[in-house]
Amino acid sequence: MNSDLQQIVLDATHSDVVTDRQVIQTLWSGYGEIVRLLLLGGTVDSAIVKYIVIPDEIAHPRGWNTDRSHARKIRSYDVEMQWYRDWSERCSEACRVADCYSVGSNGNEHVIVLEDLDASGFPLRKSQLNKQEVKLCLQWLANFHAIFMGEVTRGLWPIGSYWHLETRPDEWAVMEEGELKQAASKIDALLNNAQYKTLVHGDAKVANFCFAEDGKSVAAVDFQYVGGGCGMKDVAYFLGSCLSEEVCEQWLDERLDEYFRELRTALKGDEKEIDVGALECEWRELFPLAWVDFHRFLLGWLPDHWKVNDYSRRMATQVLAQLNE
Repeated sequence: MNSDLQQIVLDATHSDVVTDRQVIQTLWSGYGEIVRLLLLGGTVDSAIVKYIVIPDEIAHPRGWNTDRSHARKIRSYDVEMQWYRDWSERCSEACRVADCYSVGSNGNEHVIVLEDLDASGFPLRKSQLNKQEVKLCLQWLANFHAIFMGEVTRGLWPIGSYWHLETRPDEWAVMEEGELKQAASKIDALLNNAQYKTLVHGDAKVANFCFAEDGKSVAAVDFQYVGGGCGMKDVAYFLGSCLSEEVCEQWLDERLDEYFRELRTALKGDEKEIDVGALECEWRELFPLAWVDFHRFLLGWLPDHWKVNDYSRRMATQVLAQLNE
């Protein structure tokens, strides 16, 4: 990180000096890294910095080294900076996100300076969740969707989520021929043309939730693909990221009920005139399509992925039968 960008961090946190630097993870395809900076003399003892540097050469771990992929990633970082600059402060404690201290750029290098959620009481990361933990994340999503219901996506992705068809024609092209490939555009259109839309997180997998030690709350990170859409895209993607196919069979209906109960509560008293019953009816019908839409993406991107399972295949068969009717 060059000195100008480091100064942005010091100014944003009113700190005198960086005393230590801990790499948390590198960004996908070598586009930078996420680091924790320990600080002295300022308002906080540490900050998380998402340091983005646009590489000269693309090195995608799955081999998707295309100009389209590169442009999508650059756009995703622009969107995330816009999100933290203009949108994130509207999130409530019920859909907690990191406070943004500053966003800055210097040539092809960028920084997003954020609150250290570990230090703020959200230090736990999980890969498998129990019922209560799933419920917490669904509550987060419901409150997030309620806050941004009907918003115009200024500066964000017009269509949120990283896998939607318009930005993934290469993955669609390499799918095996069949009914799902032929129906991909119809499924995409049904989701995009939903009457009730909100902002979707766009990458709401379990790895992007930070859990409190007391087990009572969560916060979310990684807003590169936030944008407009049906909230079921987040819900389907989240549940698929943390539940096995066996657990999906047992829990899914109950989990959807929990999400919609929370969404109804979150929308109560909102000034927006929303027919919550009609919204729930529409989104419940779109849930299987959202699930199968992501399944379609995986079949092109990485067909041997663990999420390509019998449950998703059965869901796809049901959706295709309904579309044919």
